[in-house]
Amino acid sequence: MSVTVSKLKNGLTVVSHSMPEVETVSLGLWAGTGSRGEAPNEHGVAHFLEHMAFKGTARRSARDIAEEIEAVGGDLNAATGVDTTAYYARVMRSDMPLALDLLSDIILEPRFDGDELERERDVILQEIASALDSPEDIVFDLVQDAAYPDQPAGRPILGTVESVSVLSRDHLGSFLSAHYHAPNMVLAAAGAIDHAALVEEAERRLNKLDAGASPAPSGSLYRGGIRRGEKSFEQTHLVLGFEGPEYGHADYYTARILAGVLGGGMSSRLFQEVRERRGLCYAINAFATSLSDSGMLAIYAATGPDRAHELIAVLHEELVRAANEGFREDEIARVRAQAKMGLLAALESSSARAEQLGRQILIYGHPVPANELIEKVEAVTIADLEVLAGNLLASPVSLATAGPILHVARFDAVAEKFALASSKAA
Repeated sequence: MSVTVSKLKNGLTVVSHSMPEVETVSLGLWAGTGSRGEAPNEHGVAHFLEHMAFKGTARRSARDIAEEIEAVGGDLNAATGVDTTAYYARVMRSDMPLALDLLSDIILEPRFDGDELERERDVILQEIASALDSPEDIVFDLVQDAAYPDQPAGRPILGTVESVSVLSRDHLGSFLSAHYHAPNMVLAAAGAIDHAALVEEAERRLNKLDAGASPAPSGSLYRGGIRRGEKSFEQTHLVLGFEGPEYGHADYYTARILAGVLGGGMSSRLFQEVRERRGLCYAINAFATSLSDSGMLAIYAATGPDRAHELIAVLHEELVRAANEGFREDEIARVRAQAKMGLLAALESSSARAEQLGRQILIYGHPVPANELIEKVEAVTIADLEVLAGNLLASPVSLATAGPILHVARFDAVAEKFALASSKAA
């Protein structure tokens, strides 16, 4: 594996993975800031800034940006998270300089044209409206708020209608100048890339990035709680969350294996019990998410309003059973195989690999070899899973629902079992 890392004079990290078997290159700028870096009066600005990136620069109009990248068959995109924001492109190998010029231009010389800003505000308000029509989006926003109340990490990344409506050009410019600094950013590329050429282009196009330190983001403290969406839907959508490990924690991979055993595929415990045996829902899955200083392991499912109480009772039973009776080696072997498949598949996709490298530099400060990741997955034991499963039941519960619940009293009685366990632990 040919991974090379360099650092420019201003502190920008440049990392690349040469993949001689491909003809295209994926590259992007990853900034170590996202919605968690927002002040209370800036809610939604990180996402708004990402949207405005493609709406014109000092040298290019929004149409120029679109036409230049599409003229060479390439594409540009961006994404905002809690901890990071990414701007990336994919082009033929010979067009890497153009892609980097475009990415550099939108970061260093955004125009924030007033008309474009108002048009994009309307687009974002439509995006928020769309999310408010989606029970899945609603319930995931609610569980974040339950887990991290009154904190940036618990707020919707999109912002709200009220917060986005008052964001101005000054908000965008201030957030950009405060958080987009070279030491807090990574230029990552994978595919048909020559590292020396990438560094040369980066030195020429990104040398104006601020070399100073970026402000530290607000800390995240997992607390837990219950949130219930009032909007009516045909089904009851539910997310049950528990405190999980942050990036770099010793239990980081244990949490991912545990999520896989519980709800990672059709052979997982919850799928077999909840869907196949009881017919309670169409889909159910468990997942682990992490931030730089916190994390959550959660279960999502949707069921009929008259069976929501039964669903949460079964989830409680299965978690207690896992903590009390433990796990089988064949279950862990299956999830290990799934995890290794995902890690190795990322090495075959230039875009996935570039994203992986960008995130690893921001989180760990260096790229992590695939064999090291696989060793960490392989090192997870049955005893590790049993300890973590027990800790989950002692964790403050984050419970969110969207949609109607017909037997509220029964539902609340089962939910109280989780709350009692966490209160005793506290």
